[in-house]
Amino acid sequence: MALQVELTSARAWTDERMNALFAEGFPAFITGDQEVKQHIGHVRELFGEYNIMLVDDDGEPEATGWGVPISWSSEIRDLPETFARVLERSLETFDASDVADTFVICGAVVSPARKASGVAQALIGALIDTAVTHGLSKVIAPVRPTLKHRYPLQSIDAYAKWVRSDGLLWDPWLRLHVRMGGEVIHLAKKAQTMNGTVAQWEEWSGMELPESGDYVIPGGMALLHIDKSANLGTYVEPNVWIRHR
Repeated sequence: MALQVELTSARAWTDERMNALFAEGFPAFITGDQEVKQHIGHVRELFGEYNIMLVDDDGEPEATGWGVPISWSSEIRDLPETFARVLERSLETFDASDVADTFVICGAVVSPARKASGVAQALIGALIDTAVTHGLSKVIAPVRPTLKHRYPLQSIDAYAKWVRSDGLLWDPWLRLHVRMGGEVIHLAKKAQTMNGTVAQWEEWSGMELPESGDYVIPGGMALLHIDKSANLGTYVEPNVWIRHR
């Protein structure tokens, strides 16, 4: 079945359709990044032309992705330190009327029903094409490794180097990016920091957190640290920087 690429804003989407699309997209605790919350609304308003949807012949959404334009020197040391900093950089570039030359892929979600069907590859390709359409010569992405949550005790340094017997990267999402011409260029060891009360973390994780300490949580790529005396849970998530163009 052929897929059509269109702006997410091209048509109205029901909550039912969007909930189905995002059913396996991101864990609930992703909303705990307070710095991202400060900028995401403004970013969505300014850069809607970089938010795309892949739609099938019946008008069903099969995948969606989005990103932002920034100015980047191509130097590793000039990469944004965090996901929030990516959003800040896009706003700074816009406010200063600087010439953006880089597209940062910020999110990519495939319908659970279309996993392992080639739709993910089509989505990445469509996002790269979006950069080309807007005259952005470089494409980079802070990628959330698909299966890192199964190995929260392993460092991202080690995990990002795991390879299969055929020499390809072990993580399927990283592997797909690389097979499409992407290159791992850096590790974003503190890409996002999620903070919340103990009650919030119990809701997000579906677990009881009876005392202070470190916890393995569902969907967590790293450990959650709970401080009962401060009524605070902190989780720091790593990403992997990949350059496509």
